[in-house]
Order: sequence, then C-alpha cells, then structure tokens
Amino acid sequence: NIKPLADRVLIEPMAAETKTASGLYIPDTAKEKPQKGKVVAVGPGTKDDKVTVKVGDTVLYGKYAGTELKLEGTDYLMMRESDILAII
Repeated sequence: NIKPLADRVLIEPMAAETKTASGLYIPDTAKEKPQKGKVVAVGPGTKDDKVTVKVGDTVLYGKYAGTELKLEGTDYLMMRESDILAII
C-alpha cells in the first residue's frame, strides 16, 4: 500500500490499444505508451495547493510523465498532479 507525499499521485496505466479503429491489430513493438490511467492513491497536497484529483478518477497525462514503479506485479506511475493534463 503506497501513500504518495505532497502533490504526488499514483496512477495505474490502462492497457494500450491492441486494435486500430479500422480493425487492424497492432504488434507489441509498435504500441504507443498509454496516456490514460486510473488514480489509485493521492497525496495530501502542499500547504499552498490542495490536490483536485480523487482516487478512482480516470486521467490523461503526458507520454513521458511520471516515474514508473512495479509493485506486486502491477505497473504504476508516480507523478505530480501538475503532470496530469485532464480528468475524463
């Protein structure tokens, strides 16, 4: 169980698309890094800024944002709230 500090957010990336809109399958070597994920844990924020995302929110983030972590066989991303682009 990870508890992020300050304005950091723990995100579980969603799986990359395996099929295009036209029905073609994408090989593993050509898949894009996912830019969408689910918020798993949220820090308390800083004294100046409170965190606006909540656990369970689905968010969009930059392609190379955050630090990759692996915990109990699951991949996660730890990033600052400012690296999150939108809540969807």
